[in-house]
Amino acid sequence: MIKIFKFGGTSIKDAENIKKVVQILRKYANENLVIVFSAMGKVTNMLEEVVEEYMNISGNSESKLQKVKDFHASILGTLFEQNHAIYNEVNNLFVEIECALENELHPDFAFNYDQIVSFGELLSTKIMSAYLQEKGVKNSWLDARDIIRTNNKYRNAKIDWKKTITFCKDKITHFPIITQGFIGCTSDNFTTTLGREGSDFTAAILAFSLDAEQVIIWKDVDGVMNADPRYFEDSKQLLKIPFEEAIELAYYGAKVMHPKTIQPLQKKSIPLDVKSFLNPEKESSIIGDFNSIDPFVPSYIVKENQILISVADRHLSFIVEEHLSAIFSQFSNFGVRVNMMQNSAVSFSFCVDNDSHKVPELLADLKENFEVYFSDNLTMYTIRHYDEQSIGKLLKNQKLLLEQKSQHTIHLVVKNK
Repeated sequence: MIKIFKFGGTSIKDAENIKKVVQILRKYANENLVIVFSAMGKVTNMLEEVVEEYMNISGNSESKLQKVKDFHASILGTLFEQNHAIYNEVNNLFVEIECALENELHPDFAFNYDQIVSFGELLSTKIMSAYLQEKGVKNSWLDARDIIRTNNKYRNAKIDWKKTITFCKDKITHFPIITQGFIGCTSDNFTTTLGREGSDFTAAILAFSLDAEQVIIWKDVDGVMNADPRYFEDSKQLLKIPFEEAIELAYYGAKVMHPKTIQPLQKKSIPLDVKSFLNPEKESSIIGDFNSIDPFVPSYIVKENQILISVADRHLSFIVEEHLSAIFSQFSNFGVRVNMMQNSAVSFSFCVDNDSHKVPELLADLKENFEVYFSDNLTMYTIRHYDEQSIGKLLKNQKLLLEQKSQHTIHLVVKNK
């Protein structure tokens, strides 16, 4: 049976962590593994800065790219002898990036983003494949763009499942395989990405396509927590999580998994284990066919850098279906996902991630037809299985701007006092 492993950027951010990953993979040497890697450390963020400078005609993308080169050179120097073939392979990838930066600027930011940022995963998997070979773990490197077929919705591409399943079964015939998370390819051979944190989704795509036995996502935390330990000191590990609960948590922004990751696994009842690569013997969190969450405690999700936007008709008339239809069309046009929304008779309010490219364009478009008001630098808290104590804990020293409550979930949009 096939197992899918996924290692995130933190697990391969430096030589020390990379050596821990190798130790783990040695223990599974006889398994039929497909191993998915994210970009190393903060490389995705670094390449995003390259794209920003590239889009700014007077920017300095070369200096930003040099930081990416220096980061990888440091890791290579720690792991390999100077004459190792991996140096040429990595250099060739940087030559490809430089060629992309010399091309005529495409007017679509998302297209440029995908063509450049995708190199983070190509670099990490080349290095990991070579280092595993060096340490006696035989493997084959596979370009995910040869198996993950998507449409051309750049930065958030949709999967062509029929073609992807066919390509996976045709090309993945021996093990272990090293491949990239986060990236795919259109039928016109342009690189696409699957959304931030999309490497988890890649693991689920491969598991579904190959009828895998299990997916294990290796992280730097002890499984799935009911709250981010950076914000909540008393966070607890969730040991058993039903598929439906995991979908709810992911949808509302829990960072432990990509929102689209769970659904393909649920369709084929493929369990997903979340384990710590720092403490691999510790009990994992398992997402699977369970009746209830264990332990049953409130779960807290924090989304920072939110903007609350309210629109009203210029003639002070009611907000009706015609207005809502026009507003939602603009959400779709600009690729803006609504995290929370609420309407009254004369206004419609919604909370979204304050994306520096999408939101200004959305606001400008809305202002053509509506009165628009907004408040930024906000935080949205979501609590699953809330109680009064859990709500009160969050509202200390916070100004509550918007609240939305259902039987199992509450959303609170707040601003620091």
